[in-house]
Amino acid sequence: QVQVVESGGGLVQAGGSLRLSCAAPGRYYRMGWFRQAPGKEREFVAAISWSSTYYTDSVKGRFIISRDNAKNTVYLQMNSLKPEDTAVYYCALRLLGGSSSYASSRDYNYWGQGTQVTVSS
Repeated sequence: QVQVVESGGGLVQAGGSLRLSCAAPGRYYRMGWFRQAPGKEREFVAAISWSSTYYTDSVKGRFIISRDNAKNTVYLQMNSLKPEDTAVYYCALRLLGGSSSYASSRDYNYWGQGTQVTVSS
């Protein structure tokens, strides 16, 4: 089993920023972030492959996903945070290419343990 280590969650006021990090050994075609709020299903937030980035509409223009291949790490810079961004954020990793289902949780091979992000109003 691959050890996926997330960090960077916390409590922030609305309008503030946080940066999430996720590191894992090995190389991955696609690295992404999902989130799950209390009482809701897990939803796609953002993903990055070797050549493309993807975002859910609600975070476009506020969140930026990036990766450092030398460190096998993916980042999620979250700006202009809103209370509705409050959730547990999960890192997701896909080993191989050949799929464009970046928003489907079933398309990923490995998951982090989750990190809590709380945005106060």
